[in-house]
Amino acid sequence: MTNKKYSIKNTPKETLENWYYLMYLGRKLDEKAPNYLKQALGWSYHAPYAGHDGIQLAIGQIFEKKKDYLFPYYRDMLTAISAGMTETEIILNGISKADDPSSGGRHMSNHFAKPEWNIENVSSCTGNHTLHAVGVARAIKTYGEKAVAISSQGESSVSEGYVYEAITGADREQLPVIFVIQDNGYGISVPKKDQTANRKVIDNFSGYKNLHLIHCNGKDVFDSMNAMDEAKQHALETGNPVILHANCVRMGSHSNSDDHLLYRDEHERNYVKEYDPLAKYKRMLTRYKRLSEDELKAIEEKADKAVKKAHRAAITAKDPSPDSIHDFVTPEPMVSEKYPEGLHEKNSGDKIKLITALNETLKSEFRNNPDTFIWGQDMANKDKGGIFNVSKGLQQEFGIKRVFNAPIAEDFIVGTANGMSRFNDDIRIVVEGAEFADYFWPAMEQLVDSSHDYYRSNGKFVPNMTIRLASGGYIGGGLYHSQNIEGSLTTFPGIRVVYPAFADDAAGLLRTSIRSKGITIFMEPKALYNDPKAEAYCPDDFEVPFGKSRIRREGSDMTIITYGNTLPMSIEVADLLQKEDGANVEVLDLRSLLPLDKEGILKSVKKTNRVLVVHEDKVFGGFGGEVAAQISADAFEFLDAPVKRVGAEFTPVGFNRILENAILPNAKRILDASRELLNY
Repeated sequence: MTNKKYSIKNTPKETLENWYYLMYLGRKLDEKAPNYLKQALGWSYHAPYAGHDGIQLAIGQIFEKKKDYLFPYYRDMLTAISAGMTETEIILNGISKADDPSSGGRHMSNHFAKPEWNIENVSSCTGNHTLHAVGVARAIKTYGEKAVAISSQGESSVSEGYVYEAITGADREQLPVIFVIQDNGYGISVPKKDQTANRKVIDNFSGYKNLHLIHCNGKDVFDSMNAMDEAKQHALETGNPVILHANCVRMGSHSNSDDHLLYRDEHERNYVKEYDPLAKYKRMLTRYKRLSEDELKAIEEKADKAVKKAHRAAITAKDPSPDSIHDFVTPEPMVSEKYPEGLHEKNSGDKIKLITALNETLKSEFRNNPDTFIWGQDMANKDKGGIFNVSKGLQQEFGIKRVFNAPIAEDFIVGTANGMSRFNDDIRIVVEGAEFADYFWPAMEQLVDSSHDYYRSNGKFVPNMTIRLASGGYIGGGLYHSQNIEGSLTTFPGIRVVYPAFADDAAGLLRTSIRSKGITIFMEPKALYNDPKAEAYCPDDFEVPFGKSRIRREGSDMTIITYGNTLPMSIEVADLLQKEDGANVEVLDLRSLLPLDKEGILKSVKKTNRVLVVHEDKVFGGFGGEVAAQISADAFEFLDAPVKRVGAEFTPVGFNRILENAILPNAKRILDASRELLNY
């Protein structure tokens, strides 16, 4: 330790008094929390922090609100108190009241946050907020701020792969982030020896080039304060990341749903109590005559009164209203004044390919908003712009700070997008979530977490990001290159999923996605990137609202509802049916899957009375099942035939073109199903 600013002898008395007040107050709340559950008042999840007192006090004291960013984990009660949260706010969170500043009762108790101060609302997913800390640290560096991001977590979190992605990324990018590892030796009941080979998990990272490693005694106030001070000064002065390993003890069970009597013997339980940080600090204050017994007692009485007063205020506070459940699920999108229905004058603008529409729209939005960023794999190496060159030329025009490569780590790509968007509400982030949609699964952990950020924070934070995914088959790609995943993605509230098939809709939906708040999954049918069938006239400023379908072909005898790669096929089939059978078939392009244009669907169904739902994904479990169910529920009396579906076989997509052709839907299968339905 190079800079020992704090000791029992040289720390001002007022500071020592304040620290004791915070520590005693925190312990009273920590001990009181289980009583609320016993009285059926709440706090049904409580992870006691006793034994972590020194390091948690230090984290909160070093954190500068509204400047630094703090990502506490579920055991960080004293961290939150030390950072400035009041005893009333702690109890409001614990018993899940409407005025809880962390989430308004929407998130688990003992997850403390105050987003307006940059005390961030994190999920219960162990250690995944490390990626958010790295993302916001990237923004701190990009915008030249003198601040740090602090990620606080237990030692078992480093068993998670995404924690390694976060630390590796922070080291590679040289970002001012402090990873505080509060090591109490257990992951619930799993001892550290079953988590890692090194006795101290910090040693797992000893070979990292730019990473500064600090050890401290997390039970000792002064050692912890000096360590946190060193960590912050190092991050500020060098811009490099730090891991601070704080050796702690867990004096109680992991949480109120755990019983440490089942796996810790009496000797160990007594041992950890002997190392009680609060008792040690109190002994030091009297031994070195910095505070008298009477002074300590006065501080304790003050804290006791504060807890009682906070209890009275919190217990009478309002509960969340059941009428609020639909608030803050998905933010309101940008509203187009010029193109409210997502339609433009026929042949307006230039006729362009789908890939050109995407590329030109990206460039237009980067010019429109200097706080727009894009990254992904193969994104920016010389003349390459993504695996399909959709982003070609962006780095040359907008520079490496705004357009850059990401490692082959999908969770890192999405997680750091979430984090970077926390820095400034004007920031808009576009990422290639994976080179092919099939490779997106590692990032699902971050997508699920991000999908309820807006809800979980009670409207205080929403990631503003567009996740581009090249989707679908018809390219001979086989497994991991030709699958469809929208059926899974549309099951998550809090995100939008769009799937354009023509150049104009691709441009309009991408513009709306980037300009809107929230998360949009932007599915791109890669087989249509350069296909003349997907070419369209497109105005330079075209916008397509979410949840607005588009009639691509008017008809009266039957409706084909489709999107993506099967849309051009369906139009061809409809034209053929008109020519050969005299049938007038309507083709409805959904464009937006989530939200879904239910009104537009039902309007078409009531006009034609027959419906064929077509998509490239598997029929079983595919998105078409939801469309069919809604039609059956709300337009059954208008149907002259059952709703029929066409899609892929229930198999993986084979690599050989013969296999792919046999699995994926084609014009013949759509034609046969259409005729069957028309003749029903």
